[in-house]
Amino acid sequence: MSQQSNKTLLTRARKKKIRNALLFVLSLSLFALYFFPFILVLINSFKDRLDIVSNPLALPSTWSFDNYIEAYQTMNFMSALWNSILVTTVSVLLIIVFSSMFAYFLVRWKWKVNGWIFVLLIASMIIPFQALMIPFVSIYGNLGLLNSKWMLMFFYLGFGLGLATFMYHGFIKSIPVELEEAAIIDGASRFQVFWKVVFPMLKPITVTIVILDVLWIWNDFLLPALVLVSEGNRTIPLSTFYFFGQYTSAFGPAMAGLVLAMIPIIIFFIFLQKQVIKGVMDGAIK
Repeated sequence: MSQQSNKTLLTRARKKKIRNALLFVLSLSLFALYFFPFILVLINSFKDRLDIVSNPLALPSTWSFDNYIEAYQTMNFMSALWNSILVTTVSVLLIIVFSSMFAYFLVRWKWKVNGWIFVLLIASMIIPFQALMIPFVSIYGNLGLLNSKWMLMFFYLGFGLGLATFMYHGFIKSIPVELEEAAIIDGASRFQVFWKVVFPMLKPITVTIVILDVLWIWNDFLLPALVLVSEGNRTIPLSTFYFFGQYTSAFGPAMAGLVLAMIPIIIFFIFLQKQVIKGVMDGAIK
């Protein structure tokens, strides 16, 4: 009986090792497939156009930073970087402030109309932006409200409010009302209760929303392309479009421009990776 149990344990251990090995190989393969385009862009950013066209998979015969210099100058990189940082930072802050307060109002004020407002908010998330694109440009263009970074931030607030409010709504419902009642008894106003008691408890979901919105706004091309007309207002995704013309494309500088566009968001994750992982995990557990 003891030998049989030992054999069973050995068999289970072998099966577990085989399963873990297969999962490791599968994970490694998926990682290679996911990471391969980034490696391809990085390699081709050091090559000239003929080398890219002839063999995009080959290593550069000579490693040159000429593409990066050309991309930096053509994109007006520092101006585009500042525009992207300004638009992304202010837009995310606006979404966080307004969506958290709006969700708190919908949860704590038991008005009948609040249920319909929440339903309409969720329904607005279903409508794709492409369906609103033509009337959006027509209406705001006639009002002279396009070609402004500040209006672009306002538009991002409108398009990002639904999802953020939905996420905050479910999180706020799990916060005990007794904490707020105790703060009110101590003399705090509703405004103070929210910002000093409720909002600090929303940190996990706030970090999650910040991650999603930063990635969305930083990489967005369509909405800034419709709103920002002048070159001085263009963000980094719009600036990379300089390299693609009607009859030819500067692939080398374009690849270098894409690498330059990725560097700020990579730095963002490097410095905030602990908060990012903790926020996602806490939000999932909650």
